[in-house]
Amino acid sequence: MNKEEFIEEVKKLGIDVTEEKLALLDRFYHLLIEWNEKINLTAITEEKDVYLKHFYDSLTLYKCIDLTKDISLCDVGSGAGFPGIVLKIFFPNLKIKLIDSLEKRIKYLNEVIKELNLTNISAEHYRMEDYSKLHEEEYDFITARAVANLGVISEISVKALKTGGHLVFMKGKCDEELNKFSSKSSNLGLVLVNKEEFLLPFEESSRTLLDYQKLSKTKEKYPRRIEIIRKDYS
Repeated sequence: MNKEEFIEEVKKLGIDVTEEKLALLDRFYHLLIEWNEKINLTAITEEKDVYLKHFYDSLTLYKCIDLTKDISLCDVGSGAGFPGIVLKIFFPNLKIKLIDSLEKRIKYLNEVIKELNLTNISAEHYRMEDYSKLHEEEYDFITARAVANLGVISEISVKALKTGGHLVFMKGKCDEELNKFSSKSSNLGLVLVNKEEFLLPFEESSRTLLDYQKLSKTKEKYPRRIEIIRKDYS
């Protein structure tokens, strides 16, 4: 996906594209490549692939969430800054917290935030199960992109979500995983209210957005300590 194709596809999502946003995105790309030589952030480094598989893919969250509203959002396992940094560039109204368990990635994320002069966004070094204990019922939305499985990420994140708030997973093909989780979600006070399945443009790889609403507080007193694994989409 070249930049012209990116602009056209983002407009199809209903998202406004400006020269300022494109300039920030270009700077973000170069910071990503620069830091990727120091620490392992992503295996996807070709510009056309980053624009499709990271930048555009991050913005597909708009299919499930009205990101034009003044909402608080927590990006769990943010890694290289997807979707959190991209969302902030295109929706400066959002109040965003980036959480990652690796301190080196947090240093990188905060440097990107500083270099792009972004406000109302910060990155913190935490395991999400620990962060949730300190920030119960704080966020309107929590999202996780290509992070662990549904059961794990729900358990470690749900306490930080407001009752009535939404936990939105960004996945590839995940029918089997979804079936396994369906019987357990109610124990966490979650109900699936929306499922969006689509193909990325051009390469047509599968994507799924799962939107769970928190209807009641979880029955679990505290989330367990769980090792989560994040990886790039193929």
